[in-house]
Amino acid sequence: MIKTYGCQMNERDSESISWILSNLGFVETDDMIESDIVIFNTCAVRQNAENKLLGNLGDLKHLMEANNLKKIIMVCGCVMEIDSSREFLEEKFKHVDIIFGTNSIAILEDLLEEHLSTKKQVINIDQINLKTREKIGQNRRYNFKSYVNIMYGCDNFCTYCIVPYTRGREVSREAKDIIAEIKHLVDGGVKEVTLLGQNVNSYGKTLDPKILFTDLIYKIADIDGLERIRFMTSHPKDISKELIYAFDEIDKLMPFLHIPVQSGSNRILKLMNRKYTREDYLEKIELIKSLKRDIALSTDIIVGFPDESDRDFEDTIDLVKTVGYDQAFTFIYSIRPGTLAAKMENQIPDDIKNARLQKLIEVQNDISLEKNKMYLGKTLNVLVEGKSQKDENFYSGRSEEFKLVNFKANEEDIGNIIKVIINDVKSFSMNGEKVED
Repeated sequence: MIKTYGCQMNERDSESISWILSNLGFVETDDMIESDIVIFNTCAVRQNAENKLLGNLGDLKHLMEANNLKKIIMVCGCVMEIDSSREFLEEKFKHVDIIFGTNSIAILEDLLEEHLSTKKQVINIDQINLKTREKIGQNRRYNFKSYVNIMYGCDNFCTYCIVPYTRGREVSREAKDIIAEIKHLVDGGVKEVTLLGQNVNSYGKTLDPKILFTDLIYKIADIDGLERIRFMTSHPKDISKELIYAFDEIDKLMPFLHIPVQSGSNRILKLMNRKYTREDYLEKIELIKSLKRDIALSTDIIVGFPDESDRDFEDTIDLVKTVGYDQAFTFIYSIRPGTLAAKMENQIPDDIKNARLQKLIEVQNDISLEKNKMYLGKTLNVLVEGKSQKDENFYSGRSEEFKLVNFKANEEDIGNIIKVIINDVKSFSMNGEKVED
């Protein structure tokens, strides 16, 4: 059983872990008691995710003792790349058998063999080169859509972010390897790929000869049988005019862009080391809005960053209203040891953080609802993903604009792109009826 926390990168890593263990004869399960191996793939971006990990490890220990169970427990992912967190786990959770980092997945078989032969705790956070990573396959959660890593690591060093320290410096995969992987996926029935990177806009800078991210997208769009292309995450400082114009020129490139702003205050953006201003950001938003296609926009926003004043927060609220995001992922600033922001003075009290977050959520929910109302009566192309989590009588999927749509359908519709006419909307989802052929 694999429990995954965090971003799409972690989900993709879990698919690789599953592939490795399947090749050793293991079968993945959702049943904690039934499982012989339990893997926790961790996220270090926010403290809450780390707290959940520790709670789950404690619960698992009690479950094993109460039911006289023996399991191999593994903890991996970004949290294990943080020395203090890894050392705390090693000391306080002796029942964890194998600890490995984000770049040690390729040698998981060796780590498992070492533990089985020695019965001792095994720890490895070594950096594995890109050629070794290329040999890892994946057990995909879906057979009709897939994540594809185009690069690893990050060079941005935002002051609040632990990722450059946990996933290493930026390195891009060769375009030919990416193309080959996607062709293989399409041959296996994949209709949609999401290109992953901590900052996809800087793809190709480590390659010789260099290649621009936009050029890669054009190459991918030429793959026969591929119907949809998405990507994340975009750093605003690196998003180019050429990439923006590509939304009008490439039909396969879905009209949805996640472009994290983090704050609407120039002062806070500078403290965050984001390397763009509010004005830079809004200029690119205006260019996106000038396209022939309507592009749905989403963002990430942090409230309560050190020294954030009421004025800084109101600048963020104003920017949110100015842009009119379809969706926003909103977070309270979380201190991450090892980052520059953790050492900053004037950390914001929790009650102020919570109040600001609540206000931001209320503002964004109203905007999201108004945005979704514009889809009432429209027919959307929806990739059916499976049963709805909200209602077992419904199925759900994503429109081209990445809208979550619920509707009545059939089992055989899963994995197909169908037409759905929208008849009801909420802030986070839509309901509709399948348009019969």
